[in-house]
Amino acid sequence: MAQSASFLTLVFLLAFAPTYCHSLNTKGGYLYPQFYYRSCPQAQEIVKSVVEKAVAKEPRMAASLLRLHFHDCFVQGCDASLLLDSRGGIVSEKRSNPNRKSVRGFEVIDEIKSALEKECPGTVSCADILALAARDSTVISGGPSWEVPLGRRDSRSASLSGSNNNIPPPNSTFQTLLTKFESQGLDMVDLVALSGSHTIGDARCTSFRQRLYNQSGSAKPDCTLDQSYAAQLRLRCPRSGGDQNLFFLDYATPFKFDNTYYKNILAARGLLNSDQVLFTKSESSMELVKKYAENNELFFEQFAMSMIKMGNISPLTGTRGEIRKHCRKVNPNGSDGMVSVQGGLD
Repeated sequence: MAQSASFLTLVFLLAFAPTYCHSLNTKGGYLYPQFYYRSCPQAQEIVKSVVEKAVAKEPRMAASLLRLHFHDCFVQGCDASLLLDSRGGIVSEKRSNPNRKSVRGFEVIDEIKSALEKECPGTVSCADILALAARDSTVISGGPSWEVPLGRRDSRSASLSGSNNNIPPPNSTFQTLLTKFESQGLDMVDLVALSGSHTIGDARCTSFRQRLYNQSGSAKPDCTLDQSYAAQLRLRCPRSGGDQNLFFLDYATPFKFDNTYYKNILAARGLLNSDQVLFTKSESSMELVKKYAENNELFFEQFAMSMIKMGNISPLTGTRGEIRKHCRKVNPNGSDGMVSVQGGLD
């Protein structure tokens, strides 16, 4: 009977795998939430526990972990290439302009990986850790939850040029934003919904200074930025110096994941240029901003769907890539300690 039940479970999971991964058919396998059901049943609880502890210690960490997943997926797909340090022939993506002195939370990922290696060695990928930590950070901050399709494997390479070219900078025009999202298979709805992650977290002075003093080389402030808000920002973001001074992306509810981000944009108080252009440069995106500002539930629903979609960008599955033993470095000699490439099916 046990063998029969196991076979029926296998048939069920394989039959519905396309549904779980939103019809994602990768070379060598599917992503689906139950991937570690057998091989590491405590995986998701372990990730959640470490993330909860990290965010309780430092609320800002929720946004940092969410951002890691985004910056990883936009370069080579969701393969944990961002986590690799420079060594051997690898030049770390951490050195890129979008990431240098900016991305953080690597110690939390290390702690999660260490705990998972003790529980089920060589089984859970660093790429899946990033996806789960992003979801858990959102939920802990008051945002929506979703089932994370799992089964990604880790790359053995990184792309500094890809990181420099693919990740939209904070001063992006609307067209630049849309082009970079579309190049990843995402659309305008995903762009506006995923930008809502700026409802938590911080930005450095250097990321928006031009809006205060020299928008588009005009030697004038950005006229789409509320001037009383701009005056407050100038107090700690001078023309020169203070580059690393931090400012809340959502000054109203900085640690709560909600739709206030969109309400700020409607009030001309989006912090980054890439935030405000969602309202000022496209009628279609403007309508979405209005809808999400009016309906928190609608924003949550679309954010969850767009996160799943982003998490499906070019994952390594099957026998491609590896399951790193340490997220900061590839396994020696291409070894792969994974118990089974089929994860939860064995």
